[in-house]
Amino acid sequence: MDTTTTGCAPMSPIRRLCRVVAAAALGVLAACGGSSGGGTAEPADLPATRAEAARFLTQATFGPTEGEIERVMAIGYAAWIAEQLALPQTLHRATWDADNAAIKAADASRSAGSRQVLDSFYQQALHGEDQLRQRVAFALSQIFVISTQDSNVGNVMRGVPAYLDMLGKHGLGSYRRLLEQVARSPVMGVYLSHLGNMKEDAARGRVPDENFAREVMQLFSIGLYELDPDGSARLGGDGKPIETYGAADVSGLARVFTGWSYNGPDTADSRFYGWGSEYQDPARHITMMQGYSQFHSLAEKKFLGKKVAAQTRAEPEASLKVALDTLARHPNVGPFIGRQLIQRLVTSNPSPAYVRRVAAAFDAGGSENMAAMVRAILLDPEARDPALAADPAYGKLREPVLRLTALLRAFPVSSDSGKYLIGSTSDNGTQLGQAPLASPSVFNFYRPGYVPPNTRAAAAGLVAPEMQITHETTVAGYANYMRYGIQYGFGQYGEDWSAKRADVQIDFSAEIALAGHPRKLVGQVALRLLGRDAPEALLDEIAPAVASIEIPAKQPGGSNKEAIDAARKNRVLTAVLLTLVAPEFLVQK
Repeated sequence: MDTTTTGCAPMSPIRRLCRVVAAAALGVLAACGGSSGGGTAEPADLPATRAEAARFLTQATFGPTEGEIERVMAIGYAAWIAEQLALPQTLHRATWDADNAAIKAADASRSAGSRQVLDSFYQQALHGEDQLRQRVAFALSQIFVISTQDSNVGNVMRGVPAYLDMLGKHGLGSYRRLLEQVARSPVMGVYLSHLGNMKEDAARGRVPDENFAREVMQLFSIGLYELDPDGSARLGGDGKPIETYGAADVSGLARVFTGWSYNGPDTADSRFYGWGSEYQDPARHITMMQGYSQFHSLAEKKFLGKKVAAQTRAEPEASLKVALDTLARHPNVGPFIGRQLIQRLVTSNPSPAYVRRVAAAFDAGGSENMAAMVRAILLDPEARDPALAADPAYGKLREPVLRLTALLRAFPVSSDSGKYLIGSTSDNGTQLGQAPLASPSVFNFYRPGYVPPNTRAAAAGLVAPEMQITHETTVAGYANYMRYGIQYGFGQYGEDWSAKRADVQIDFSAEIALAGHPRKLVGQVALRLLGRDAPEALLDEIAPAVASIEIPAKQPGGSNKEAIDAARKNRVLTAVLLTLVAPEFLVQK
């Protein structure tokens, strides 16, 4: 955007940014917790308004589109979910493999990498039909974390799109099956160091690696403390939360995860170690790890009140079955995983009643049904009640990646290459400070229990996870990234950086047609980005800034057409940018 055109407008981007930063500092953006949950009347299945349909799709997809809004309004929430669950899954690995083959055909020394994973992610996020599956997979990728920021994961890159596919497939299936797929994933095995984990050896002072054993309990299944069905911590006689596991449980479970390595036609030592090309199966990075009995602990394995007796013949699969059955059937799983998925999809501070209902749907019939959990999350009265959207203590801060996808789904968008070369957006100062599958650690970009210090949210006892990556640098970085993107396009300039413009372009033609009417223009932009009519306060702030950009009068013969067109476009870009940095957009209600 040509900032010389806007000058010192009543609502310049800088002033708007200052408001957002101040709001973040005060905790206004963090005041997005759960309601009291007092009203539990069943919501109507058909949305009463376009805004209600858009709100549902904000929770269930990567952003509302006109087509999806019309579909939800026609068939209702439950039918839309059923329709989504029946759609065939779009596979990221197929896209990655095709890109890899094309790259190698041009240069045998090169191969696809993390950028091609992101290409596929954005292709499906923006245009994929199986939106619910892909959206849930993205949410689960922030619970069952692997990260391309880890150099070891970089060495098994073909497995990363396969891992995302696995989350998409089993994220709406059996939790027990999902947990096994995670535990036996070679990418997870590399990331949390249980691939190639060997049994204890007293003579050498070697003990099994405990990394995955700890995280599979702490992060992937039961959490740190015993929970009631509503997600509240159980307290012991001393008034303190009761821990779910201790050091002995970690050690016992670590023995279960010994003797696991790459899949292949045999269990030779060299295959376990990954030595020799003849032992490196081409599918080893996308196939579940297999057990190697010669490296599996024979010792007794005690954990979480269960015991696998000492073995005379090592049986890694039998040990694993006991461990995963124990974790999957633990009463903590429903409220622990359910609450996090509510946070990722709907609201940061769900009421205990909301968590209880979601956990009950998950546990119904002992099925550990992820689809039932997701359905319960999206259809719950606390998700669907439109009155809650007006409650300042409800909702969640929209994470940066979802801000970008919401923008690119709200307007017509195209990719010059057809591949959506958005690439990494991890830089804090110039980009989003977040990129899919690229968190700084296994604890994701932010913790589900993060409380921003010295804020109204903290004083109210609320958590605001996304605030952990929201600070002065990322706020400015986000605004600058969006400013550049809406004006020049997003992503790299062609696959080889030789194109004349950024790969992903937004078509603002419909908005440019309204440039002569600032309030109508702002209203149209708000309808696309907020999914509802613009609040009067937002109109009153942004419309004067838009109107301050003067559109020159047409000169005889049209000699100043370029100046007129530039001013009209700048009005649109200003309206879009100021809406993108507005709390009304940043906070998902």
